[in-house]
Parts: sequence; structure tokens; C-alpha cells
Amino acid sequence: MITVNPYLNFKGNCLEAFEFYKSVFGGDFPYVGKFRDMPTEDGKPLPEALQEKIMHMSLPISKETSLMGADVLEEFGQRVGFDGNVELMVNTDSQKEADQIWEKLSAGGTITMPLEVAFWGDYFGSLTDKFGVRWMVISPADK
Repeated sequence: MITVNPYLNFKGNCLEAFEFYKSVFGGDFPYVGKFRDMPTEDGKPLPEALQEKIMHMSLPISKETSLMGADVLEEFGQRVGFDGNVELMVNTDSQKEADQIWEKLSAGGTITMPLEVAFWGDYFGSLTDKFGVRWMVISPADK
């Protein structure tokens, strides 16, 4: 079976974002690697300000799916930008579950389409969370 797991990059606040996602989806972090854990390149120490940044972490949110993420460091020539070309869709089994996730995920964010029964018949909404990540939440509409 093929699975796709989103990998989210952040501007230095990955741990804060993942603590938020843990409060939304539950679960535990099986791995949190910080840049201080990396081998040094050419024996040069990593600047102290970067050592506590997240190199990689993950949060399983279902049997098949994990959110993964890292802090992107300009010092390594990396850039992060939330330009809207990707949205994460959360599929739930019920409107109640969709409402629970929506309430938590939308806290501090911007709702772009309210969570409601859409014209095609599903319960659907979209938002940008407080970290700039775009989400859609969908479930079958209650009959």
C-alpha cells in the first residue's frame, strides 16, 4: 500500500506547531531530532542559536498517516514559504469528529470557507491555521 505523509517546514517554530497539532489530533512524538544531534560538518560547531531547532519530528495521526516536519534554516540556504499550492485534507467519519478537529485546528487561524454542508453534499470547510498551513476538513453529512 502506498501512503503519503505531509512534511511541513517551519521558520523556527516547528516544535510549537507540532505541540499545537498534537493538541488537535492527539498522539505522541516517536522522534524529535534537533540540529544539535546532527554530526558536524568539517568539525565546525553549529551556532548555538540553531542547536535547539528541529531537524526532524513526526506525529502519527492515524494508522496510515503521520505529520512530519522540521525547522528550515536560512543558514543552510533553505527557505520556507506558504504560498498556497498545497492544502492538507482531514477526512473524518462523522460531522461530530469534523467539528471537534475544526474547533481546535481553527483556533487562532483564518477560516476561508465555513464548515457546513457543501453543495455537493459533504460536510466541508477550509482554513489556514495560525502557523500558515492550509487545511480542509471533510466528512459525510449527517442525514
